[in-house]
Order: sequence, then structure tokens, then C-alpha cells
Amino acid sequence: MSNDKIFDKNLRIYKITNMTMNKNLMKFSVLCLCLLCLAFSVNAQKRKTTSKKNAPTVAITDSEIKNGAQKVSVQIKNLSKFIYSLGDVARVTEDLDREIAAGKASRNAPSLNAKNKQAIVTTIKNLRAGFAALEVEFRTKPALKPYLFQIQGITDLTGIAEDQASGGQLTESGKTLLIVIEKLADTLAAMP
Repeated sequence: MSNDKIFDKNLRIYKITNMTMNKNLMKFSVLCLCLLCLAFSVNAQKRKTTSKKNAPTVAITDSEIKNGAQKVSVQIKNLSKFIYSLGDVARVTEDLDREIAAGKASRNAPSLNAKNKQAIVTTIKNLRAGFAALEVEFRTKPALKPYLFQIQGITDLTGIAEDQASGGQLTESGKTLLIVIEKLADTLAAMP
């Protein structure tokens, strides 16, 4: 084979590989944008409790328990959506990490990959803030204190998941977040 034919063949392979990389980067970017939108929606779902001044204590207690259960349910939904998205993102990110290490990625791939990883960590931080607020509510409201045992520790577990994601262990981070969902589900099951 002549050098021109070898060059043309290598150029075609490079273009195909580069197109595949660009498609993967685009998918990854779209998923990260979705995750960021989810992170911003977490703050919008906080509710204030209201109670009437002369209402019986039992009605207030039932209302607080129902409100607490609704908040747990919202957190389960938010975290489930995030973990569902994280599965694809983790796979694409880890594949891109391998391609970067092998020198097969485009020049802008490392910075884009780092930016997308940071978006995941930011989303986990936002989820963690919501879990911390939920744990505080269960600690401070007398009607919710009986269920504190089930929910206690979700903030710490989310911190571990955040550290794992910061270290590039996205799949492990997702597994840790599944434990948080289990604790939230156990809390919801214990509530009347």
C-alpha cells in the first residue's frame, strides 16, 4: 500500500472516531443539563406548613405526619430520577475517561468531561441540602421524631456519594444513593 492510501485510511478512521466521540459528548452534555434542571427543581419543592391556632393537637400531629410523608415521597422521586439519569451519564463518563487515558479522545474532551463531572457533584450537593433539611425537620418536630431512626443518616450517605462522584467513581456513587432511597422508603413505610 502506498503512503497516500494508508494516510487516507487513517484519516477516515480518525474522522469516524471523532464523530463518535462528538456524538457521545453531545449526549453526555444533554444528560448533564437535565441533571442540573433536576437540581434546581429540588429547591422549588419545599413547602411551608400551616396550622390553625385553635385546632386540636391530634389534627396538627396528623397534618405534620402527612406533610412529612409527602416530603419524603418528593425526595424519593427526585433521587430516583437522578439515579436513573446517572446510570447513562456514568457509563458515558467512564467510557470517555478510558478514551482520554488511551489518547483517543478529542482535545476538548478532558475539559468537557471534567465540567460534566462537576455538574453531577453539584446536583448531589443540592440533593444533600434537601436531605439535610428533611432530617432536621424529623429531629425538631415532635410528630415526626418517632420516624427519625429510619431516616437518620441520609445526609451522611449523600456526602459519601458526593465524595465518590468527586473522585470519579460515579457508579459507586449511584450505589450509595440507592441506600438513601432504601432509607427513605423505609421511613415512608413506617409512617401511617
